[in-house]
Amino acid sequence: MYSSTDASLPSGASLADSDTTLRHNRHMVAQLEKSDIYRDYHQAFETTTGMPLGLRSSGSFQSPLHGSKQINPFCALMAGMNKSCAACLQLQQRVEREAGQEPKTLECFAGLSESAVPVRVGDTVIGFLQTGQVRFTKPSKTQFNKILDQLAGWKVSVNRAALEKAYFGTRVLARRHYDAALRLLAIFGQQLSSLSNQIVVQESLAEAPVITKARAYIAAHQSEELSLSLVAKAVNLSEFYFCKMFKKDTGLTFIEYLARVRVETLKQLLLNPHKRVSEAAYEAGFQSLSQFNRVFRRIAGEAPSSFREKLHRNAASPALLARAA
Repeated sequence: MYSSTDASLPSGASLADSDTTLRHNRHMVAQLEKSDIYRDYHQAFETTTGMPLGLRSSGSFQSPLHGSKQINPFCALMAGMNKSCAACLQLQQRVEREAGQEPKTLECFAGLSESAVPVRVGDTVIGFLQTGQVRFTKPSKTQFNKILDQLAGWKVSVNRAALEKAYFGTRVLARRHYDAALRLLAIFGQQLSSLSNQIVVQESLAEAPVITKARAYIAAHQSEELSLSLVAKAVNLSEFYFCKMFKKDTGLTFIEYLARVRVETLKQLLLNPHKRVSEAAYEAGFQSLSQFNRVFRRIAGEAPSSFREKLHRNAASPALLARAA
């Protein structure tokens, strides 16, 4: 049986590792939800498309669309019934399982479609942007009666008049318009993934002054050939003690932290359309192109060329959003 633990638990990992992963995912998603970019996009998306938008952490059982002002009234009624709510959660688990690499759209038992777009830190999915609760064809009496039969089979008592009004009030979208909105959401998912990486690099809890000094040294010399021993010496610590303290305070090894700093620097350099990727890589501190390509793919979750293409394609997003409305 599929569960929230299965969604985030790598092969061979312990339940303790899974709990840590889930807590990390929830923390990262909470940080993203507080960001100005998410709040602005959330408002613009819901206002323009009329569809709900939510962000939830990987493995969460709570529907991210429940508190939206654009929630489908029919879905809101379904969420209040145990059996139908369970069916909605099963759909949510399935869409999460199948949206690991790219956006996924699935249809619920009532014929409404819902989509999830993965948000990553590197190649790890930490959460999903979720939208939908729409139909691609007009609802019919025959389909509504089938829903009533299903609810009767679950022994669910319903207010038929309220349910019928909500069902026939469901938003109907042309599939091409929905797909356009989903493409926009995928682009935004990439932006949130980039922001997640920045949070990992910048965030530090109760950081020791010596680690703050080490991070400042790394920032000042990241374009040079840096090593753990060199930075440890710069802050007057042994390599062993520095390595232990750095991992404790930043949550990352020295090598991983340096790689993320360089990747974020490179992303900023790629905003210049006239700068070659190889030139930006060396300027950010990567010592070889093979190392750069391998590290960038691992942290950004895609090839540098794909990232640059999406970066400059974002300029067309406002026009695309207008056509999706």
